[in-house]
Amino acid sequence: MKFVISSLPSAIATIMLIGISTHTAANSNTEIMSKDKNLISKDEISPIATTQIIDINYTSDANATNNSTVGNSKKLTADTEAASSVLVQPSSTLTLDTLVDPITHKSIANSYPLEVASFLSLEQAQEILLQVSPKLAANQAAIAASEYQTNALKTLDNPFVFAQLSASTYNVQEDIDLSTLKNGVINGVNNAGANTGAIVPPIPPLPDLPNFGEMVGDRIPDSYDFKRSGSTAGAGVGFAWPVYTAGRTTALTGASDARTQEAMADSILDKNELYNTLIERYFKAQLAIIAAYLREDAYDTLQQTDHMAKRLYEEGFISRVDRLEAQSALADAKSEAVNANNDARLAMIALQRLLRTDYRIKPTTPLFVSSRPLPDVSYFQNLALSHHPGLQKVAAKRAQAQKLHELSDTGHKPTVMLYGYGQVEKDPSWIAGISASWKLWGGLDKTASLASSNAKIRQADLSEIEVSDNLLLLVEKNWNDVNNAQSRYQALQSNVDLATEVLRLRRLGLQEGVNTTIEVVQAQTQALKARTEQAQAANAYVQGLAALMQSSGTPLAFNAYLNAADIRLPTLYSEQ
Repeated sequence: MKFVISSLPSAIATIMLIGISTHTAANSNTEIMSKDKNLISKDEISPIATTQIIDINYTSDANATNNSTVGNSKKLTADTEAASSVLVQPSSTLTLDTLVDPITHKSIANSYPLEVASFLSLEQAQEILLQVSPKLAANQAAIAASEYQTNALKTLDNPFVFAQLSASTYNVQEDIDLSTLKNGVINGVNNAGANTGAIVPPIPPLPDLPNFGEMVGDRIPDSYDFKRSGSTAGAGVGFAWPVYTAGRTTALTGASDARTQEAMADSILDKNELYNTLIERYFKAQLAIIAAYLREDAYDTLQQTDHMAKRLYEEGFISRVDRLEAQSALADAKSEAVNANNDARLAMIALQRLLRTDYRIKPTTPLFVSSRPLPDVSYFQNLALSHHPGLQKVAAKRAQAQKLHELSDTGHKPTVMLYGYGQVEKDPSWIAGISASWKLWGGLDKTASLASSNAKIRQADLSEIEVSDNLLLLVEKNWNDVNNAQSRYQALQSNVDLATEVLRLRRLGLQEGVNTTIEVVQAQTQALKARTEQAQAANAYVQGLAALMQSSGTPLAFNAYLNAADIRLPTLYSEQ
């Protein structure tokens, strides 16, 4: 499995301000545009190439790029497709190359560039995340490795045919001692017939006969120098076919396939976690941008208050203390505005790192809250029990234990094999037959192995109960968090309305000499606090909703709630 990078055209984006939320008062577009120049003025650059990691079997169908797992990942969940985006269009010419990762500056082989726009909606960011995440690419490699291993095991029962060629040369030389053999022959010849035990008639005296033993012994040397050399060559074809393995191959293949399912579940877990991390960083950046805007707005207001206090002091309507209070409040507001701008930059850098670009990512999807109630908690709990990859991982673990149990159960069953071998010669010789073998004793203890696999099956069953209980509790907690954030946002609206009206009256009162500068500063502080708290409540709603969707095993369902939301906060960036 190779992973590559695709060259995709970037979307054209410009800065503009979208409308304010249903319950939030608007400032002029001119004010926000001027604050934008202070916030991100250094990052107005053209999109450049970053890395996209996908399967090398890339097709021009945009839907093909939405699948983040390989093989049988569809068995686990249908929630694996990212939202469609104009950014996902493959390059007309695919040229693999070695590129440099913009974050780590490490080389990535078999890749091609991906252009990422600086302005991104959440759905576009989700699509890009699938393509540039090294973690997801590593998971795809793990799944591919497991699938290939399973495919390799499927051929264990196939006939094994082999060819054998041999060529050798030899040289044998040895000095063989024949003295013992020689003495034995001499003694044997001389004593022949001496102890036959047979009764024979007496033999008349014969003339002296020669010593036959010595005569034979003289023909046998005391040693023999043996020397031979030469070369041989041969060829043959053989086969072996395990026609019966008692289900061992099926068990091994099933265990490997279950490991693949576990790798897929791990991949989905990681992908869901990355989706949640993206939402967290994306909307934290939006919240930080809103906070920076509010601080800039407060600073602008206090500048006007300070100017008014200066005039009133010069005309003798307020004391020097009131004038100094206005100056002190203005200095504090300027410091807070600078800090808020720095926090916004940091939040945008965190988003940039996740999407692996070397320029700032500007989020265009606003924070939101839905005034409509969520479905009952039981709906999300049922989703979790049906779709959460944690339960799918437990099921894969149980399947592995079951297959290992089946493998252990074949311990004393026979293995039957057909075999044959033939030499390729002028006068060939060959052999063929069938064999059956049983394990009688030794090796792994079958009883202990079966007990171990049974214990693992029980462990998986009990783990499923524990994981289910934890998921139900987590869904309940996240569901409550979303409802609490929703009610808090709505409750804070009265604070925003009150603080806005009090600030307006205090500023008018300062002009008429009824209120002091410190009262105006306090009113400004309360207005800033109320609007910031409401934005924080909206972010808490968004983060709680993302956590609820993740714990339900359907993280992309978050997009449906986003699109249906009826309350949207202002956003600094909007894509044309």
